[in-house]
Amino acid sequence: MPQLSTPANILLSLRRALLAGVMLLFSGLIAGCDLLEFSPNETRAPKEYRDLTRKNLEALQARPNPTGGDTVRFVFIGDSQRFYEEAEAFVQSVNRQRNIAFVAISGDISDFGLIRELRWVHDRLKHLDVPYLTVVGNHDLVANGREAYQRVYGPLNYSFEYGSTRFVFVDTNGREYGFNGRVPDVPWLQQTLAAPAPGIRRQVVMSHVPPHDEDFDKQLETSYVQTLSGPNTPPVAFELNGHKHDFGIGQPYENGLTFINSYSFEKRQYVVLTVWGEKEFKLDTVQY
Repeated sequence: MPQLSTPANILLSLRRALLAGVMLLFSGLIAGCDLLEFSPNETRAPKEYRDLTRKNLEALQARPNPTGGDTVRFVFIGDSQRFYEEAEAFVQSVNRQRNIAFVAISGDISDFGLIRELRWVHDRLKHLDVPYLTVVGNHDLVANGREAYQRVYGPLNYSFEYGSTRFVFVDTNGREYGFNGRVPDVPWLQQTLAAPAPGIRRQVVMSHVPPHDEDFDKQLETSYVQTLSGPNTPPVAFELNGHKHDFGIGQPYENGLTFINSYSFEKRQYVVLTVWGEKEFKLDTVQY
């Protein structure tokens, strides 16, 4: 006997069809699991958001130095955090600059150590015409931030050579490690500064927290500063920092070593640093 198409039967059929459609959609999302975020502290990331430091370094090494000779010119800024509109304006401004080799960001890419924040910032910065390189900030280490940062960017301490310069990026966020006497890794820094390749004329160190800040591990302040200002060959031209959200330059220790602090993205300003010789440099401020 044929089944009658009653309103109840029609409703049941529609419900089954809707359920089947939802299950099909869910299956598709599971197959492409990179689209799902099960927790705000998620640390997975799609392939295009992983290993960005390595990818940017490879892009930098493939680019001839735009200034030529032993001079290198790069953009210096920090603390992008939640300033996404400012990041878009920053990219547009940097892309109008000439002879820029790369952008150096002095930490606090994120505000709450969330992988989604790192991805959102990269979605803006990937439109730069030059590579960008970061150092880890204290906000990047909140919650599961350390794992997220390492997944998206890579090592917390690393160095590279470009334009007759060795650049050394080091984690100095001592408070986030409970001032355990191991961050910054001074022995690693000493070893790195002691072994530049032939042809390197100067060294530049960048971290997030400066050694004269209360968030730096005071057990390590003296050894860190002595390492930077010691008889390194070639010498450290200056140390770059973020964290303070405003520009500053000075020599807080009686050792002749210059410390330069970055503008944050919210200030809508950045510094163009031109470096040559052993310790010669020039600063230009750009508003955007």
